[in-house]
Amino acid sequence: MTDLFEAKAKDWDANDRRTRLASAIGNSILQHVELHERMNVLDFGAGTGLISAQIAPRVNRIVAVDTSQAMLDKLETKAELEGKVETVCRDILDDPLDARFDLIASAMALHHVEDTSKLIQRFCEQLNDSGTIALADLDKEDGSFHPPDTQGVYHFGFERDELRKKLESHGFEQVEFFTAHIIEGEDKEYPVFLVTARKA
Repeated sequence: MTDLFEAKAKDWDANDRRTRLASAIGNSILQHVELHERMNVLDFGAGTGLISAQIAPRVNRIVAVDTSQAMLDKLETKAELEGKVETVCRDILDDPLDARFDLIASAMALHHVEDTSKLIQRFCEQLNDSGTIALADLDKEDGSFHPPDTQGVYHFGFERDELRKKLESHGFEQVEFFTAHIIEGEDKEYPVFLVTARKA
């Protein structure tokens, strides 16, 4: 499993645009998802833990999953997450976790997954009955968000209606979209959505 983020991990949190985006997504999750102290959470594509850090004080436990060990190593250095967040370096599409969760949260990871249908099905399988997803990613864009040579980008954002239909077809209901943030590019804006839904 190639670590596409190994070189980026060291300075990941030093990028103001990334931390502003993570803060906005975290705030949107806190606003639109009812968290509680008994809740067990899967943070998919957790990276350095920027989303986990915002959720952790309000829930029981977080399992932070990523395919980049370097990013998870960075997460593990954060004292505020010690004892609250467990890290797992794994591709859960090929190797599911032996656990079920009340919430699956994800920020800017969907466009790095080629088979989103399989991922959504895996989310459904990994959730407890009536569990919730809170997924943030780019609205459909023209491919200019990432530099042309960026590896591991399979989707130039997502059409909300198409994603809604895909979620519903895999057993989710009460699908709602919110605009969590707008990333200011050099000559255009890139809206970021948060979609929440409940396992039927």
